[in-house]
Amino acid sequence: MDAVAVCRERCWRNDWVVDLDVRAFFDSVDHSLMLKAVARHTDQKWILLYVRRWLQAPLRQQDGTLVARERGTPQGSAISPVLANLYLHYAFDVWLARTFPAVTFERYCDDAVIHCGSEEQARQVRDALAVRLAQVGLELHPDKTRIVYCKDADRRGDHEVTSFTFLGYTFRPRLARNRWGKHFVNFLPAVSKDAIKAMGREIRSWHIARRSDKSLKDLALMFNNIVQGWINYFGRFYKSMLYPLLRRINDHLVRWAMRKYKRLRRREKRAGELLAEVSRRSPRLFAHWRFGLKPGGWTMGAV
Repeated sequence: MDAVAVCRERCWRNDWVVDLDVRAFFDSVDHSLMLKAVARHTDQKWILLYVRRWLQAPLRQQDGTLVARERGTPQGSAISPVLANLYLHYAFDVWLARTFPAVTFERYCDDAVIHCGSEEQARQVRDALAVRLAQVGLELHPDKTRIVYCKDADRRGDHEVTSFTFLGYTFRPRLARNRWGKHFVNFLPAVSKDAIKAMGREIRSWHIARRSDKSLKDLALMFNNIVQGWINYFGRFYKSMLYPLLRRINDHLVRWAMRKYKRLRRREKRAGELLAEVSRRSPRLFAHWRFGLKPGGWTMGAV
């Protein structure tokens, strides 16, 4: 969240962004360079031994065969995010600060953006970064690495790319409202379409309507932690983009009620009214109800 917040502020101050994508980062890390980076922070031989074993542990395929690993870090391993952060600290952070001290950046593991003052500077940084990453065994993805114009109401001209996604948030021109209530176009982050699709698949996988053996309290206990996590993360910036997704949960609850209670069969309106009444009596039962998305009503979007 800190990285997203800082990225938003820097997009207001800088017109251009290099949205970089490292091709197959976790499969490409050079083991010798990784161990060299770790050795800069410890002289304990047992630590280096364990890191080497983590890196070189063979990959077991579904048929049971083992494949030797010569590069990369094991994805899903508890140590991989730490090692990735350490590797890119030297491969990217330190190099960029030394080579282009005028630019700023945010990075979380291998997801990073660089802020530039001009399109020319952005191209220079991108091209130099491609050379640098090649030196450490990495490659910029040619199609996914893009130069983005942070278009808003005050920036004239246009560019073929005016949006990018960072840490699950898509930054693009959006309608905002200032302190005096006047609307204007600002460059802002909101939950990405891919994140919405992933959360939608998760909600469908719960099969709420089929759980007629459960009570509303049971359903809340089963899913509230997940939904609250989404709200905590994606509800921080331009939260109104999250509203349609969370309202789908109410639709699933209505179908649950229609299936659970015989008197509500094929009576969707009545089931919705019953659920709305429950939300008035217990407004904090579901995490999204606490967020203001109770059934039977609309929540005005706040950016």
